[in-house]
Amino acid sequence: MIRITTLIENTSGEHLGLKHEHGLSFCIEANGRKILFDAGQSGSFIENAAQLRIDLAELEFVVLSHGHYDHSGGLRALHAVGKHFELVVGKGFFNDKYAERNGGYEFLGNNFTQEYLKENKIRYGELATSVRELIPGVFVLGDFPRTNADETINPRFKLLTADGFVPDSFTDEIMLVVDTPKGLVALLGCSHPGMRNMLDAVRLRFKKPLYAVLGGTHLVEAVEDGMQASLDYLMDGSIQVIGVSHCTGQGAMTMLGNSAARYFHNRTGSALIID
Repeated sequence: MIRITTLIENTSGEHLGLKHEHGLSFCIEANGRKILFDAGQSGSFIENAAQLRIDLAELEFVVLSHGHYDHSGGLRALHAVGKHFELVVGKGFFNDKYAERNGGYEFLGNNFTQEYLKENKIRYGELATSVRELIPGVFVLGDFPRTNADETINPRFKLLTADGFVPDSFTDEIMLVVDTPKGLVALLGCSHPGMRNMLDAVRLRFKKPLYAVLGGTHLVEAVEDGMQASLDYLMDGSIQVIGVSHCTGQGAMTMLGNSAARYFHNRTGSALIID
């Protein structure tokens, strides 16, 4: 059995004992093995896991989709629970990330550094290839071709380098793909490189149908034409389960809810279970 549980997301679900926050975290359980994809912005996802009877001490891998606080902020708290996992990140994950607003800058990056990981003996590594199989049937993907010209990154996202601020192209963003008997399940963090770019890469590399797409699509900032193209992409009938939320934005989620019977609001406590 494969179970993918949303340990935390922006909104509460029917289980009112669970905490929610602006962030995202999934636990993937496949054939008795566990992987965490993203760690929210705090340790609240750990408390939620306990409420859901998910033992995070058994994690083998932690995959962080990109270096923004709402996806990596809970790693420090997780280290007190799980001691034996390997951390997997994309190239450039440790760069300092900011948002620029009218000449002012706000830090959006991680609350830990490589030095912290070394001091605490946390095994970690950057994704060195475009695809890596973590355990049988669960893959990390990175290095996404930018083939859809309308999927642009908001210029407010910046990296602070030795030469000053430069645009953040999110080369560090990675995703998970789970190969199931029903088809591929794609797990997205925020899709800064473009949701269609990322899902096109999945289809090209695996040559298998997509069964489900879960996670963040960053359609909250999509322009009108790009928004419609992305909604059409999700609703063309080839994807059986659409569970996007987080940075997808209320407008896009409302349109999906009105138009796609296969859509559900993937909120805190939701689970996709495949026998």
